[in-house]
Amino acid sequence: MIPTIIHLFERELAALKTQINDYPDEQSLWLIKGDIKNSGGNLCLHLIGNLNHFIGTILGNTGYVRQREAEFSLKNVPRTQLLQDIDATATMVRNVLEKLSPEQLADNFPIPKHDQIVSMAYMLLHLLTHFNYHLGQINYHRRLL
Repeated sequence: MIPTIIHLFERELAALKTQINDYPDEQSLWLIKGDIKNSGGNLCLHLIGNLNHFIGTILGNTGYVRQREAEFSLKNVPRTQLLQDIDATATMVRNVLEKLSPEQLADNFPIPKHDQIVSMAYMLLHLLTHFNYHLGQINYHRRLL
């Protein structure tokens, strides 16, 4: 099961790279129009921050310090930096999850999720669905612009 989970995270991170690369220019990554409150660039930063926090810091003790507000307030981060950060996140996810045993998937995740104790498997699936939700938003944002 763990190799499957790693594969799915790597697949989604590769899709994120494709979406970021498919924006016609760097300026369009950061555009906000009308009721659209989050740019593709900010959603990318959010996805990177989310995985680095929950998988990197919580499971892997990487020392990553999340700055969630900055994920939505930073602007004009170069596309090359976003792509490097996606690659680094993919490497981190693989390295941390490869250390998990199949039995650990039934263990409680080290911190509650919305004040509820959830299993490791539950949390990893939650992180994948959260990632995919925002990846779809990025795709839609890119095509709307």
